Amino acid sequence: MAKPALGRGLGALLGSSPVLSQPTPSPGRPSSATQPDASSPSDAVASGEGLRRVPLAQIRPCPLQPRKDFPPESLQELADSIREQGIVQPLIVRERDGHFELIAGERRWRAAQLLQMTEVPVLVRVADDRTVLELALIENLQRENLNPIEEAQGYAQLVGQFQFTQEAVAARVGRSRAVVANALRLLKLPAVVQDYVRDGRLSVGHAKVILGLATEQAQRAAATRVLQEGLNVRQTEQWVAQRQARESRAAGPAQSPAAAPPDPHVARLENRLRERLGTKVRLRYHRGRGALEVQFFSDAELERILQLLGLPPE
Repeated sequence: MAKPALGRGLGALLGSSPVLSQPTPSPGRPSSATQPDASSPSDAVASGEGLRRVPLAQIRPCPLQPRKDFPPESLQELADSIREQGIVQPLIVRERDGHFELIAGERRWRAAQLLQMTEVPVLVRVADDRTVLELALIENLQRENLNPIEEAQGYAQLVGQFQFTQEAVAARVGRSRAVVANALRLLKLPAVVQDYVRDGRLSVGHAKVILGLATEQAQRAAATRVLQEGLNVRQTEQWVAQRQARESRAAGPAQSPAAAPPDPHVARLENRLRERLGTKVRLRYHRGRGALEVQFFSDAELERILQLLGLPPE
């Protein structure tokens, strides 16, 4: 299935400027990519936005970059490709305090450092912090470079630092609101479980099921069990349902005598509701009767849930 277009996409980064291609240098002939350049950020911006060749030493990483993990093996592969083909797509930068700050292309910048290149092609843009974060997210999402936790942290930064609603985040990056909401929920996991998701030991499907447990201790225990026993998502659902049933029985009088312990089918449906509504959901079911509890934490979130249920404000 084709991926949907993401927000303004890379066109927003590149504008109408063509991509700068760097040919492979001939043997014995120095590449222009390794020649020093006396240009400065002020010189580059003075002539307007556009393609430039600038010293690698004048470029700095951006603290707003959502991607934090750069596996050495992947960087080496990119460096080998650049050695053969050059940097086919320029880095995107902005002027910042006497140097250039990356908007997009940190992997290319790091690979160029491995090759000890002295200059690289860049596209100079004018952008504020919010735009930089948006464009960095868009580029990484289009290239599928972000792990689930990095993606969630990028969304959280747009919500927390720039006061975006979840709907606005979804619109900007070309995702559905439910995708954004479910990504943000991953940040409620204990740090150690987030690390398992970050490095791929746990899938997002596993994480969503584990989020159904009420305490961090239970969530850590579930993650450990999944890793030790190699449980798939369906098996994890069953294990979580069994744990919830034991906890319900241990609660004693707090549990209604007529209520049945949760079973895997109820747990699965509860998880689907949680994903659809993007918030904490509790489903009580016994012989065709029960209750559905949907939690919200602000008026805006209540309004969003009502809209999902087909009840827009009057």
